Amino acid sequence: MRIAISTGGGDAPGLNAVIRAAVLSARNRGWDVLGSKRGYAGLLGDDDVVPLTGESVRGIMAHGGTILRTTNRGSPFAYPVRNADGSWSEVDRSDEIMENARNLGIDALISIGGDGSLAIAQRLVDKGMRIVGVPKTIDNDVSGTVMTFGFDTAVNTAIEAIDKLHTTAESHDRVMVLEVMGRDAGFIALYAGIAGTADVILVPEIPWAMEKVCEKIRARDAAGRRFSIVVVAEGVTMPSGDVGVMGESLPGQMKRVGGVADTIAREIQERTGKETRSLVLGHLQRGGSPTGYDRLLATRFGGAAVEAVAAKKWGHMVALQSPHIVTIPIVEVLKESKRVEPDHDVVRTARAVGISFGD
Repeated sequence: MRIAISTGGGDAPGLNAVIRAAVLSARNRGWDVLGSKRGYAGLLGDDDVVPLTGESVRGIMAHGGTILRTTNRGSPFAYPVRNADGSWSEVDRSDEIMENARNLGIDALISIGGDGSLAIAQRLVDKGMRIVGVPKTIDNDVSGTVMTFGFDTAVNTAIEAIDKLHTTAESHDRVMVLEVMGRDAGFIALYAGIAGTADVILVPEIPWAMEKVCEKIRARDAAGRRFSIVVVAEGVTMPSGDVGVMGESLPGQMKRVGGVADTIAREIQERTGKETRSLVLGHLQRGGSPTGYDRLLATRFGGAAVEAVAAKKWGHMVALQSPHIVTIPIVEVLKESKRVEPDHDVVRTARAVGISFGD
């Protein structure tokens, strides 16, 4: 048996732990393992396909990022090509990737990625490629799995930032608005906000009003708590309907969201008269060494992916359905993205301890 591994989409702490577990599990079965660099670029001949051995993955468990590198603009069904005049176009290279995989003697592929990568994987499965998926996103927005690796590390990075903001906010009687990642899902903001004892949490799933946010800040002032911490998910929509967009996206990329914290901070300052500062945590949440939880979950996913290959679970994704790792069809995963449920017990707990959601 010869399998290949690819990592696509944004990086997440724990990717190397998945690769390590998959390689060691496969090698212990006597299988050959290849790694496709930069997602599918390696299999398309635009980057390398490298052999992966026990030596290749030695010592990588604690490292962030991915030794195979990654990209969020390399779909073989809409591959970006630079034209002679400098413009961009997209071409379908899916037949090419199928042929190259056959020429390399690849029997199956383990695709590690989020919703976008899993959607690509399903289309390749429909063309006849044998694929097992591994869910990867710091946003924790992949359906079918209780948790994705990288999420815990991102949350802990945000908590550390909130802890530091508390001391400077209290010293200056300021309002601090911290923007965290998550795109259209508010899980990082919710979990980090609660654990970091934020005063206001704004998530895309719960409509909010600026005056309600300011009411919370004024109430804290009246109670002698003259500082406030506001944690906002980057995908939050302003009550006016505006969204934050940070910079231009490259061809084939998703729109870059973010920057809404600055708008919120300016309006809080105007309405309350309190000095307000904003901070975008950004890609710090993607970097660094994964937490112990993420290392363990990623290792379990990697080992389970090889078991799924051995069981010929083509078109399935490994998932955590506590306390077990299971496999579920990718088509089921893609039916809907996971979002924060406004009546979830975590949200109710936050409300119970006095956190405002601006509603």
